[in-house]
Amino acid sequence: MHLSTSQYKTKSHTAVVIGSSMAGLLNARVLADYFTQVIVVERDALPQQPQTRKGVPQANHVHVLLTQGYRILKQLFPGIDAELSKAGAPKVNWGKEYALFAYWGWHPRIESDLITHTSSRAFLECLVRRRLSDFKNIKFREKTQVRGLLTNSQNSQVTGVKLYDLDEYFEEELVADLVVDASGRNSQMPNWLESMGYQPPEKTEINSFLGYSTCWFECPENLEVDWKAMAIFYKASHNKHGGVIVPVEGNRWAVTLAGIARDYPPSDNEGFLECARNLRDSAIYDAIKDAKPISKVHSYRRTENSWLHYELARLPEGLVIVGDAACAFNPIYGQGMTTAALGALTLQKCLPSSFTNSQYIGKGFTKNYQKELAKVLKAPWLMATSDDFRWETTEGGKPDKITQFMHKYMDEVIILAVHKPQVYKVFAEVMHMIKKPTALFAPGIIFGVLKQMIKRKTNNNSQQILTNSTEPVSL
Repeated sequence: MHLSTSQYKTKSHTAVVIGSSMAGLLNARVLADYFTQVIVVERDALPQQPQTRKGVPQANHVHVLLTQGYRILKQLFPGIDAELSKAGAPKVNWGKEYALFAYWGWHPRIESDLITHTSSRAFLECLVRRRLSDFKNIKFREKTQVRGLLTNSQNSQVTGVKLYDLDEYFEEELVADLVVDASGRNSQMPNWLESMGYQPPEKTEINSFLGYSTCWFECPENLEVDWKAMAIFYKASHNKHGGVIVPVEGNRWAVTLAGIARDYPPSDNEGFLECARNLRDSAIYDAIKDAKPISKVHSYRRTENSWLHYELARLPEGLVIVGDAACAFNPIYGQGMTTAALGALTLQKCLPSSFTNSQYIGKGFTKNYQKELAKVLKAPWLMATSDDFRWETTEGGKPDKITQFMHKYMDEVIILAVHKPQVYKVFAEVMHMIKKPTALFAPGIIFGVLKQMIKRKTNNNSQQILTNSTEPVSL
């Protein structure tokens, strides 16, 4: 759906987006419907072809746009589905073609409409940048660093940004009606706000000390398997390694191995294969042991969940903070790009109500957006941090009683999902952010969980009777 926004545009209104991450690109697309000029400022040189760049060190690893995020991408860029197909990005049905070995074993294959194209992060970013280049009111400023904010004399309104050209070594000021910080985990916004007399936002950080290593392989010829993508979970508290295979453009596999609680996977090819061989199931090792590696092993360690609570902070007008600059998740759960896409739709929802006859960005817009974004962040934050809290070595707090209950209940749901395809379907829809976690508390699922627990308790009691009895017992 595209909004008809010509009534909002005027002659001289500018929005600046700091950073050309996926969050920055998707928010720039939304802003193009409202602003005469959208300028995306990026400190890196932006490659014309898909390739990794310094500012996105995690791009060498598996990235998955969940089904909800993929649907938003198609909404914002009609026809992009066909472009992905033409470029050779595989299409995966995450119900039928995804082999998942979770905490309690292999899950069933199901009929579903959870279908996306899978690609490398570098390819997806390059494709979206090309689509944005079709917009005459979107411009990119490469090799340019944002070094601060411009404000009015009372520091109550952001009026632009201070730029530094990394090629020509000169400073300049860029006036804007709205500044969007999409600069990621390294955002300088807390420091900039403090220099303006504002209290930096409160920060919640949950760190399970997860790290991962990725190697890229050629897809083996004449491969006969019943899956396109595969994942093997680690399992608290003893199985600390997991892995995933995702097909991407160029007839390649991206294979990532993860290790939690500081038990990081190796960063050499021989150690990588040995780690894959020792996962809870050998399926990933069996797939790659004879495949041809086409890259070195890339490692990444910065995976803590970090939420800067801008929704609770006092902020100047004319500013919003999006993507990882506001809230970054442990990337192993694959929520980052999809949550960024939901954040872009949130901006789209907030913008129309902010326009008034007297001023372009209405008073209270910044606070309203950050509060609305916080509502979007709650569900993925709960899912990511709850799982990280399964490990005693996780730092940043301890699971409260609600989280402990959620662990026990989710374990029961996952056990049930192994044997009940209809439950797994709901579980998969929640994981792909199509449904809210509350869907797992539907009466039918609760009844199934209770029945499962009663049956297990009955069987355990019967076994105890058999063990303790000195006489034969008929059951």
